[in-house]
Amino acid sequence: MKYALLSVWDKTGITELAECLVKNGYTVLSSGGTAKTLRNAGINVTEVSEYTGAPEMMDGRVKTLHPKIHGGLLGRRGIDDEVMKKNGINGIDILAVNLYPFEEMSSKKMPLKELVEYIDIGGPAMIRAAAKNFSDVAVVIDPKDYGMLEKAISSGNDLTEANRLNLAKKVFARTASYDAAISNYLYSLESELPEVYTVQFRNGRALRYGENPHQKASVYGETGIAGQTTLQGKEMSYNNYLDVDAAVSLMREFDETAAVIVKHNNPCGVSLGDTPLEAYKKARDVDPVSAYGGIVALNRPVEADVAKELASTFIEVVIAPSYSDEAMEIMKVKKNMRVLILPEEKDTKSVRTIDGGALVQITPKDIKENWEVVSEREPTQDEIEGMKLAMKICKHTKSNAVVFANKKSALAIGAGQMNRVNSAEIAVRKANSSLKGSVVASDAFLPFADTLEVAAKAGATALLQPGGSIRDKEVIDASNRLNVAMVFTGIRYFRH
Repeated sequence: MKYALLSVWDKTGITELAECLVKNGYTVLSSGGTAKTLRNAGINVTEVSEYTGAPEMMDGRVKTLHPKIHGGLLGRRGIDDEVMKKNGINGIDILAVNLYPFEEMSSKKMPLKELVEYIDIGGPAMIRAAAKNFSDVAVVIDPKDYGMLEKAISSGNDLTEANRLNLAKKVFARTASYDAAISNYLYSLESELPEVYTVQFRNGRALRYGENPHQKASVYGETGIAGQTTLQGKEMSYNNYLDVDAAVSLMREFDETAAVIVKHNNPCGVSLGDTPLEAYKKARDVDPVSAYGGIVALNRPVEADVAKELASTFIEVVIAPSYSDEAMEIMKVKKNMRVLILPEEKDTKSVRTIDGGALVQITPKDIKENWEVVSEREPTQDEIEGMKLAMKICKHTKSNAVVFANKKSALAIGAGQMNRVNSAEIAVRKANSSLKGSVVASDAFLPFADTLEVAAKAGATALLQPGGSIRDKEVIDASNRLNVAMVFTGIRYFRH
């Protein structure tokens, strides 16, 4: 006699699997809601409590925790046969289980006393037991794998050991993520950044190489940027993923029609526009040399006019909410240009590995800058709008960051220097248009007046910075002397 045990929260496909099992001579064991579903479909099942001789108890908390179940899953065929026979244990050859939806229910903000009832005990215990004994037991936790199992059963062939091992891998990955979700939730009751934080990334795909050809790399993830695959063009590279993430993070600062161009993890062009075409062309003109071979992010659909501009030069990746059929046809001439759909934003913690561990960071969504005019001259409305734009760019530029802008576009970007004045000097040197009447934003306070002096000499008339230096008065005095409006925000935006 062949036995299969079916006990699932997600009933997708379970009736068809049970029908296949019964048709091919299996005795189907089941309990609770699964047994009811199968009986309603006219399928003959044996209740677990009837099979074990032990009733379900404690409101269903104890159903499958019994030696006849776990012995049937763990018993090694050819090794444990005598002890199984002696104790009336039949081998369970197939197990189909999926778990109580703790992750989904924990997002509903229900009382902990109610939520703990969605912590599955019997399910994880059974699938772990079956996965350990994969040489003899096929354990299926994903309805997408039912078809493979049904095909094998209907053909009269058992699953290969390699198939059963692959199914077992899925089990241990699932129990690891399930326990991680429970652990993270319980620890989060104490703090947003708890003593223990566990993460798991799935959907691993090998990349050609890492940052450089001598390094190996993979990308993991099923959603967001990590889960994206190209509509056209070559496969994404390690550096492409990093740059696309940087471009999209900055682009999400804007509700207005905007274009962002990123090169080596730093923005080299950012602009607003009345149309996507205007925004893209202005962003490209900020630093056309750096824009060559860059990553382009747009927050509006791409039509034929933008597609023609994208196809007129070398672009590594373009990402946008959608593309017209005509745009896709135009971009085909650039067969290596990777084209991506902008994914929905995911609210996740930032995790970066370091030697021996990781750094985890949360950026509050409701953080508010406290703008304070500290100069004698008040900024004009145009200067205020320009400073807002410049600081949005600063937030996503490697520190030390100094950004020149007007109310519509970045004009020059200085990034990633070991001192702030060098960033300002580099920005001025790289400027592709006049900086007269521009505004400046700095991601951190000015320790000396030198950065301000460089900006004023280049033509800037207003400067936005966090403030907080012991030399703030010296810098404010310089702004008054130079007739530069200065505003403090109280918020620093270092980005390492």
